[in-house]
Amino acid sequence: MLVVNSQGWVIDPRIRLAIAANVERGPMTHVHGIVVHQTDSPTAESAFNSYKRAAAMGAHFLIDKDGAIYQTASVFKQTRHVGRLKARCLLKQVCTPAEVMAYSHFNAESMYRREIRKSVPDRFPSNEDSIGIELVGEALPRNVPEPDRVYETVTAAQNASLKWLIASLSATLRVAMTEVFRHPTVSYKNRTEASTAQW
Repeated sequence: MLVVNSQGWVIDPRIRLAIAANVERGPMTHVHGIVVHQTDSPTAESAFNSYKRAAAMGAHFLIDKDGAIYQTASVFKQTRHVGRLKARCLLKQVCTPAEVMAYSHFNAESMYRREIRKSVPDRFPSNEDSIGIELVGEALPRNVPEPDRVYETVTAAQNASLKWLIASLSATLRVAMTEVFRHPTVSYKNRTEASTAQW
């Protein structure tokens, strides 16, 4: 179990505090899931620099290639790390006939609006109720369109830190391991993002 202070900061020698206020949004009263990402940047420093923008997107934790773990947002605050949700019922093959009809004409925004009205586990965890973990890593090569890029392999040090962090967060925040996902599973992202992450 992790110690979390009143500000939502994890107090543990393995986690370095690097709060980026620009990625924090409104309060997060319940945590129902964890979503694993890759930064699409070459270094932790470049990710931290992107968090300085006024409307920055980011996650709660960042794991550098050497396995160093940084907390970049309070676990009591929302961050914009997920995007529009996919329909979980399609993955589980349990959609109602009305949902099948609604989703037969794909529209990401209308799918998101329908999904966000549901509760976990009927929908995927969202920005409103999930912890985001970023792994430093780029989608390469840069000279091809984004969908054709392939994310770097997650390092062994990153995977070791990720495994420890997810297990610790899961126990502390009471998040079922069935509610831990790679970003492309829950939202419309490059299918190779975090594909080599292991926990």
